[in-house]
Amino acid sequence: MKRWLLFLSGFLVLVTTACRPTPPPKATEIFVVTAVPTATPMPTEEIAPTEVLRVMTPTAAPRPTDTPQPTLTPPAAPLDRITQGKRLGRGVNLGNALEAPREGEWGMVLQAEYFRLIAEAGFDTIRVPIRWSAHALKDPPYTVDEDFFRRVDWVIQNGLENGLNVVINMHHYEEIFEDPAAHRERFIAIWQQIATRYKDMPDNVYFEPLNEPHGNLSQDSWIRLLGDTILAIRRIDNRHTLIVTGANWGGYSGLQSLRLPEGEENYVCTFHFYDPMLFTHQGASWTGTGYQTLGVTWPGPPATPVTPDPEAAKVSWVYSWFRQYNTYPAETNPAGPKPIRDAFDRAAKAAEKLGCTLWLGEFGAFEQADMQSRVNWTKFVREEAEARGMSWAYWEFGAGFGLYDRTAGRWREELLRALIP
Repeated sequence: MKRWLLFLSGFLVLVTTACRPTPPPKATEIFVVTAVPTATPMPTEEIAPTEVLRVMTPTAAPRPTDTPQPTLTPPAAPLDRITQGKRLGRGVNLGNALEAPREGEWGMVLQAEYFRLIAEAGFDTIRVPIRWSAHALKDPPYTVDEDFFRRVDWVIQNGLENGLNVVINMHHYEEIFEDPAAHRERFIAIWQQIATRYKDMPDNVYFEPLNEPHGNLSQDSWIRLLGDTILAIRRIDNRHTLIVTGANWGGYSGLQSLRLPEGEENYVCTFHFYDPMLFTHQGASWTGTGYQTLGVTWPGPPATPVTPDPEAAKVSWVYSWFRQYNTYPAETNPAGPKPIRDAFDRAAKAAEKLGCTLWLGEFGAFEQADMQSRVNWTKFVREEAEARGMSWAYWEFGAGFGLYDRTAGRWREELLRALIP
């Protein structure tokens, strides 16, 4: 999810929420960097969660390694992207852990038992948000810290050992959203290292190049960067399925402008969905003015009108939304079923043109909403996604949007059954 997401108004293009112009480069310009060599993931017991403090501290200098040799021959048995998309099935995000600046800073440290619990509950997939940019050198050759790589190895191995598909992504690379040109080379170099290390993993490990492109990483600049990154990955790993999204926070509308390099066939399209944000993100500390009004229920209208907090009432779109929420009937209410159905219809239509399956990579409602409304919304979104053949991954496992109460050591059964009846 995104800890400090303000709001998702107008979800744009994807090369295809939970919880707080630069000259175009040449497509053929691929950065090959010194990278960590391919390695068999360490056994589960060797990188236990108790070692997380050591894992989270980057080494002072990179270890010298060999330059990866590109693999240009086509795979013996090319994967079918439609099958790969459906394979993802029902999933959950392991949020607030490895995408924090350091694992544990946001209160979440991954434990071996979580993978078993997720599998036993009936999930097929884990999505692993990872802030690689916090664990790589800032200057060439941009080497990713070996201890951090071993921590990711541990996560992947635990997922696979429990029969789960594993999606690893690039999450919260904040610098590239501010200055895409300055971070282009580093971004591609990190992905070359990831591809080199995991190219021999089973084909139920997926690569997701970037979570929710936004800011100065505009639609056009993101499409160029994505294309160059895919070409760089494919010179090393031409087998694993890529999960691609559009700019403007990865919303469904971004799918309409998604473009991939010519010849790329092995991909799944994804988008994130948190509408209406004033419901799903109410009370979230990392959101801006307008989101601190509590008591927003789903579906609308509410039994008793909700008065927005004084600061929110000064924001014109928020004031207008609450007026409609309090007065419009269920059929046209902004916190009703129709906006969700319309959004998913648009996403499905875009995916049809792209020839890809859709993966709803994030959706969820923050803990400040009442539980029954969270259950109502989650169940409806999940059903509408499945009705259109989408796989999905709920945001998230055990933090502010969480399905699992880590303090009590048990699932929040109402939410879990909203996802897996």
